[in-house]
Amino acid sequence: MSDLTHFDKDGRATMVDVGSKQVTQRRALASGQVIMARDTLQHLGANKKGDVVTIAELAGIMSAKKTADLIPLCHPLPLSKVHVSISVDPDLPGLKVKAETKTAGQTGVEMEALTAVSVACLTIYDMLKAVDKHMVIGEIKLLEKQGGKSGDWTRRKT
Repeated sequence: MSDLTHFDKDGRATMVDVGSKQVTQRRALASGQVIMARDTLQHLGANKKGDVVTIAELAGIMSAKKTADLIPLCHPLPLSKVHVSISVDPDLPGLKVKAETKTAGQTGVEMEALTAVSVACLTIYDMLKAVDKHMVIGEIKLLEKQGGKSGDWTRRKT
């Protein structure tokens, strides 16, 4: 278990001690998608509940700020930026979601970016499920992270 930082030497769950780490600028970028029927895309602007995209973007931002309340061993972080953007991709067909998070801190903001994407996707599903229960949420992944002891990382193009 030595490679897994959230377990102690006895295999018990623990919150990582970041107290001695340097405060550095941290950034993360994550993405995901919601695949749906082509007809479902027509409901984006006409939904009686409101603007699906704007509401999902706000839900993503709000959830990033609550990540430590949702993921048991995450540190609460003072986020300096959360940006969620959703775009239509007719080739899926569906919506692509991206989230960028930033902080100056002792630990990274990857989980906040991934949480923002996940909740934005769930919000899209919730708002459109009345017309399409076959939607699929997927491809939620970290694209980039910057800062910290392990340095910068970018997902390889596949």
